[in-house]
Amino acid sequence: MANTIVDPNTAAATAQHQRRQSLCRKKKAQTKLKTKASPQFFLSLLPIKVPTTIESHVDLHSIAGIDSQTHSLHTNPLSIQGASSALVPVDLNEGTVDAKENVQNGEMLHIQSSFRHSQKLEDDLRMLGTKIKQHENNLYHLNSEKSKLDDSILHLQVTIGKSDSSSKATIGDMDNPNPTNDEEVNKQILQHEKSAAGILCQLRIHHGAQASHLTLTKDVVGIVATLGKVEDDILSRLFSEYLGVETMLAIVCRTYEEVKALEMYDKEGCINKSFDLRRLGASIGRALDGRFLVICLEYLRPYAGNYMLEDAQRKLDILIPRLPNGELPSGFLGYAVTMINLDSSNLFCVTPSGYGLRETLFYNLFSCLQVYKTRAKMIQALPCISEGALSLDGGMVRSCGVFSLGNS
Repeated sequence: MANTIVDPNTAAATAQHQRRQSLCRKKKAQTKLKTKASPQFFLSLLPIKVPTTIESHVDLHSIAGIDSQTHSLHTNPLSIQGASSALVPVDLNEGTVDAKENVQNGEMLHIQSSFRHSQKLEDDLRMLGTKIKQHENNLYHLNSEKSKLDDSILHLQVTIGKSDSSSKATIGDMDNPNPTNDEEVNKQILQHEKSAAGILCQLRIHHGAQASHLTLTKDVVGIVATLGKVEDDILSRLFSEYLGVETMLAIVCRTYEEVKALEMYDKEGCINKSFDLRRLGASIGRALDGRFLVICLEYLRPYAGNYMLEDAQRKLDILIPRLPNGELPSGFLGYAVTMINLDSSNLFCVTPSGYGLRETLFYNLFSCLQVYKTRAKMIQALPCISEGALSLDGGMVRSCGVFSLGNS
């Protein structure tokens, strides 16, 4: 085989070219390894100024088809400085984190602003609540003062609004519309000849000293018609009509022992007329016929409220009625139980428990019976009438929904 003579310059150029190609392959391999280890995306649209130097060695012999043995080409590195744009690897994960942090910071600022605004609203609301409370307290105080003035006006109306009569009439005018004193009342009672009240009345009138020592009558307080007085004849007539004759003639006893003494029974349960009020009536020429009422103070439930301050008659301080709108009913004069005057001996310690007649006897008879100037005013006040009402012109409501019509 013939030996080929190689030009030393060509051999050196070829060796140098091979070394450069080997170096390029290594760089490409390293770039691939880096890309596999850390994937990156190239964004050509990001204008990032990065000074870059690119070296490129091109085999012009291969490109131009020139015989490498004839010519040798040495290429110089091409340097590009100050390039305006290039493909730069950017990590999108880092940008996402920054965006999230910006969003979170914005949300925190919004929350803090909302919290400060909410706190300000709460402070304003608290201040308004304090002012409202102050106004409510002032309104409550003014309403209390108004109620006191209303009560004073009502007491004055009760005093001057009924009748100009200055004489006192007893509560018991069963038949005569104008009894003016105890004597007249006793005459009215004695007209009921066959009544227990008539027997007791005659005993006290004609045998007063002896009657007070009788065991049969020692705990008898009296007859309803004689135990209270009112300030004018109109009220006397109205109260008597409201209670009725049977109640007006009822005997009032302190204890139940006295009730048992007024009527006794034999072993068969029949009335024993030899040891009771009937025998006493027969002894003074008065026969007792039929039934009669006896009221036992010991068993009555007393009024449990307050009394009017500095009132010599110890009148009951019952709440003034109010219409549904809170106003006082027009024409209201007072309660029947507070319009009755009692003897001083009957104000205290009449019952075994120490109560007087107003909070026991008359409170149970009249309860919260209201008195009005006219029937028309009474009808207007029906929404606040629960236990009956009377009017000075003859109107009468027995109880809620029960009316007494006609004339007496």
